[in-house]
Amino acid sequence: MSCIRIGRKHRQQGEFRIRPVLSCFIRCDVAIDDRALRVGNKTESERIMKTAPIALQLYTVRDVLADDFAGTLKKIADIGYAGVELAGSAGYSAQELRTMIGDLGLGIAGNHVGIEGLETDLEAALDYNEALGNRVIVCPYMPEDRRRTGDDWRKAADLFTEVGARCRDRGMSFAYHNHSFEFARFEGKTGLDILFDTADPELVGSELDLYWVLHGGEDPASYLRKLGSRVVLVHLKDMAAGEERAFAEVGEGIIDWPAVFEACEATSAGWYIVEQDICARPSLDSAAISLRNLLAMGLS
Repeated sequence: MSCIRIGRKHRQQGEFRIRPVLSCFIRCDVAIDDRALRVGNKTESERIMKTAPIALQLYTVRDVLADDFAGTLKKIADIGYAGVELAGSAGYSAQELRTMIGDLGLGIAGNHVGIEGLETDLEAALDYNEALGNRVIVCPYMPEDRRRTGDDWRKAADLFTEVGARCRDRGMSFAYHNHSFEFARFEGKTGLDILFDTADPELVGSELDLYWVLHGGEDPASYLRKLGSRVVLVHLKDMAAGEERAFAEVGEGIIDWPAVFEACEATSAGWYIVEQDICARPSLDSAAISLRNLLAMGLS
């Protein structure tokens, strides 16, 4: 089945260009090719990483979203992003949010759902995201009291396998987003390695955050290759030079982006997602700089 991915907005006579590819990462109102939802298997289009669209994680611009949610979404579209990644509902119904995003020609790369919601109210979360048109559920964080031992990570893996199975039953996929605390070692292995070694590889994928990989003492490109097709989304986030290891716009820091994008060829990532936790500039300016730099690197 041929589906449609929304490409970067092109300002030609005020219109959008869209390109047909096989992908599950699509505009909200377009049919889905469910072959692309399997965590461990890459579709043909996903082998060509430079076709992966670029989204913005809305956490980056949370300050301006709080004042004007709809207006900020429009500015994100005007900057040229192909989509957004959500971090909850922002108080909107699924249909309201789906319409708001879809009317701007933006796609939905994924949605963050906290582990408590996954554990206690999973069906409601799946219902909401199904109505929203989102097809990737991401657990964004592991609470401290659930990551103190290797067994804690194994328990999390078992939970995530159950969640991933329910997501698959509903036509969605599931991934875990890392920070740097996952690289603490237990019995000679990192927490992240225990998690992914224990969880079912067909049901639990990775949204690999490259800044936090580097912050945790690992090489981002090497870790992309290590996880390979388990990586279903990539958080593009740069680190400034210096001891403070501050957040930086993509391309303005020390991460080796050519090595990263070469390593991405081995993954199943359907979106590149820009995120900057703290911005020294106005957050929309930082988002624009990151996208500009990525396009200059040859991404589209």
